[in-house]
Amino acid sequence: MDIRKFIGFLKSNTLGAVLANAGIALGIILLIAIIFFYLYLPSSTNHGQVVEVPDLTGLNIYQAEQKLTPLHLRLEVSDSSFSTDYDPLTVLAQVPKAGHAVKHNRKIYLTINRKSPPTLPLPNLFGEGGAGSLENAEAVLKSAELVRGRVIYKRSPNYHLIMEIRFNGRTITPGTRVPKGSTIDLVVGDGAGPRDFVLSNFVGLTYDNVLLRLANLSLHLGSVQIPEGVDTTGIVSYVIKQYPVAGDSISIGDPIDLWIGPKGYQMKDPEDN
Repeated sequence: MDIRKFIGFLKSNTLGAVLANAGIALGIILLIAIIFFYLYLPSSTNHGQVVEVPDLTGLNIYQAEQKLTPLHLRLEVSDSSFSTDYDPLTVLAQVPKAGHAVKHNRKIYLTINRKSPPTLPLPNLFGEGGAGSLENAEAVLKSAELVRGRVIYKRSPNYHLIMEIRFNGRTITPGTRVPKGSTIDLVVGDGAGPRDFVLSNFVGLTYDNVLLRLANLSLHLGSVQIPEGVDTTGIVSYVIKQYPVAGDSISIGDPIDLWIGPKGYQMKDPEDN
């Protein structure tokens, strides 16, 4: 059958012509599918073209990029951390890890070393009621990833009692934000001060001020009471009464009871029965 007769056959309305046309259409579809899946798709997705991920840890980010570019791999910084053992912008970790086989154009996610350390609030080294010891302060600093610096002794009857906290030569209080890994100097008692003394007058001072004074005097906070009907919510509280009273002789470690209220509040004497 020559080409003209074959074309004429395909144009006829016979059952054979219909089946032949269907077969040709199916063959064209199969041919297109073969070309797409076995020729075009592999070339567009780099099918079978893989490369081994190199080890980037310890390199800076610019060196890492230079190492990835010839391998047709890309980098992306996905996280950061801080370590004093490495220079800033050093690669600390990578995903996928070194040795994994990946396709071209794959992203390699990096964790790099930050340029500056994060900050954290200074923990309370004075301890409950101002009774923090040097030994306890050292443990707290270590757990907070801070470094204990100089120990400065100050005259006090309590040996190794934390009296003051310093950073870069200035006194700081718990809660002050300092860079991670900072060196913290501690002022502690030398155990040679007087053990009995006359109590100062705290009435009229702010409650926060008195707490610091108690810590510096190596005294404990006893009970804290608010007169009936007095609301101290959202205001600065002042000491309106204390026990023992000013002028009494006390010893190191004694508890001091405080009554607090608004500024200028006068305690009322109990009525005689």
